[in-house]
Amino acid sequence: MSTEPNPAAPPAEPTADLHADTPQTPEGLMQAATQRIAALEAERDDMKDRWMRAEAEMANVRARAKRDVDETRQFAMQKFARDVAEAAENLRRGLQSVPPPGPGEPALVAKLREGFEGIERSFLALLERNGIVATDPTGAAFDPNLHQAMAEQETTEHPPGTVIQTWSLAWTLNGRLLRPAMVVVAKHPTAELGAPKLDTTA
Repeated sequence: MSTEPNPAAPPAEPTADLHADTPQTPEGLMQAATQRIAALEAERDDMKDRWMRAEAEMANVRARAKRDVDETRQFAMQKFARDVAEAAENLRRGLQSVPPPGPGEPALVAKLREGFEGIERSFLALLERNGIVATDPTGAAFDPNLHQAMAEQETTEHPPGTVIQTWSLAWTLNGRLLRPAMVVVAKHPTAELGAPKLDTTA
């Protein structure tokens, strides 16, 4: 049997290159690697951005929760603090009703006065340590955020708008108003404001 090639047979087709899409030049390989690195870096940056956004959102949630808890804790005792301030005011009124020291005063009265004054000082100090602060505005300018004007009094001894008498103190809890001070405020005498000017040119 002859083994010579058949001249009439068509030439065998070349085998398909399984790696035809793979760049074969160094430049092509470098370009493909650069593109792959760029894609991975973009994916990394996207994941990092998402992670940072999630962390920021969680930080905001934690901050809001902490703020809400702190505010709740800080002002949960507000009603109780008002009642305590009222008790302190009543103690103050009781002390003010005691006659001032005078000659011939019984020693028992003097000791009781001193004892109640000491109790008041200790009580106010205890309240201050817990954020409940009393302020006497006498002599200060009237502040509508802290004071409630119960009356006005004509006077030339104090500038208009000055608190000249305090009926009850201003009370705050951690800086927030509990009870406004009940005060009397100075104003110009009516005669000064409305008196006609004398004609001295005649």
